[in-house]
Amino acid sequence: VAKLDQLANDLLVETLSEGGWAYLLASEEEEDAVQIDPERVRGDYIVHFDPLDGSSNIDYNVSIGTIFGIFSRPTSESNRGLNDCLQPARNLVAAGYVLYGSSTMLVYSVGDGTHGFTLDPSVGEFLLSHPNIRIPETGRIYSINSANDRKWPKEISDFVESLKDEGRTLRYIGSLVADFHRNLLAGGIFLYPADCSDPNQPRSKLRLVYEGGPMAFLVEHAHGKATTGLQNILDIVPDTLHQKIPLILGSSCDVSRLESLYHETSVAT
Repeated sequence: VAKLDQLANDLLVETLSEGGWAYLLASEEEEDAVQIDPERVRGDYIVHFDPLDGSSNIDYNVSIGTIFGIFSRPTSESNRGLNDCLQPARNLVAAGYVLYGSSTMLVYSVGDGTHGFTLDPSVGEFLLSHPNIRIPETGRIYSINSANDRKWPKEISDFVESLKDEGRTLRYIGSLVADFHRNLLAGGIFLYPADCSDPNQPRSKLRLVYEGGPMAFLVEHAHGKATTGLQNILDIVPDTLHQKIPLILGSSCDVSRLESLYHETSVAT
């Protein structure tokens, strides 16, 4: 798994460096941003990516993917610097993921709808197969690692219990791209809350820059929502490249319902 993670990272860095359209790269596999040789640079783009999301599932032939987000150089900056990577996801000019499964799909948005393209191996091209994806306003599926239920914040526990009472269906693959893709098409909600074993020091796992931001951009342009419970994911300005956040995204009515629980708690306290 570690070798394939590194191979995917190296291929993306090499390909994007040779293309010349990006001057900065940020990868989940790299501690710091990668600055492209100025002699190769022809464009003003910054690319963030998770080279191989869900790679722990590789040995079991479970669907995995690549997540990416693309920013333009901030107009307020006269010089190209590493801080250009730390923009809120609302500034993305494009985002998407590639899903490697029974077929290979590219799901992509430039801020005007979210669209799915399926790879046709016979011609080596991605063909538009899912135009204008619109996630249902509510769905029967919820995706969460229920083995961590004792570590969830109260709002998540109460919300999941209510879903069970309604007969909702739990589906959890453990690969963000795969879980998100199913819910995007079928409707539902994906939840990866912080570990609140120590209420004074909640610990999140998913990264804002490489995972949360691009997925939030995609789901919002498919008429869904993305939140930490208290804040819209698209509005968070990253402090660091590897900042971690709670991630809740999916059908708008389901996400709004959970946000209401968080709001009630904050008002009560």
